Amino acid sequence: MSTPFTSAEAQRAVELLASRPLVRLVAEIDDNGAISPRRLVGTLPDLSRHQLRSASDTARGHGLIRIAPGTGLELTEAGRELADLYDAMARWARRHAVPAPVCEFSSRIRCVLGLLAPSLTTERADGAEAGLARLRTLLIQWLADNPQVARMSGPELVA
Repeated sequence: MSTPFTSAEAQRAVELLASRPLVRLVAEIDDNGAISPRRLVGTLPDLSRHQLRSASDTARGHGLIRIAPGTGLELTEAGRELADLYDAMARWARRHAVPAPVCEFSSRIRCVLGLLAPSLTTERADGAEAGLARLRTLLIQWLADNPQVARMSGPELVA
């Protein structure tokens, strides 16, 4: 199951999944349920309208969220699985004080994805800490189940 990705695919997947606006959008919907597109700015006030629109367009384009009539933006199955992966990454990062003992959720996700990125292009994660190797396996499985993230061009996210 350890399907290596090309360097370009790994870089694209990590850049997309580590985007702060995407992490914030997926985590917010996972934590609090569907969000009306009109309420995004009020719900995530630390992100600009452009960042929110880009994250929303990207997430919809990659099958992570959908617009549900009457409720708003909600996670798809792939989006819920990504939220679970983000949670596992954040738990590992918190346990290891990565990147710092106290930091924002999205910073933890970006840091863990940065640690995992080099191992996505090889068959094995030689020398990786057991928990990090487990996260690599989960990430590779998620990417294998959602190949559009690494292998399809889509809207570019604003960091």
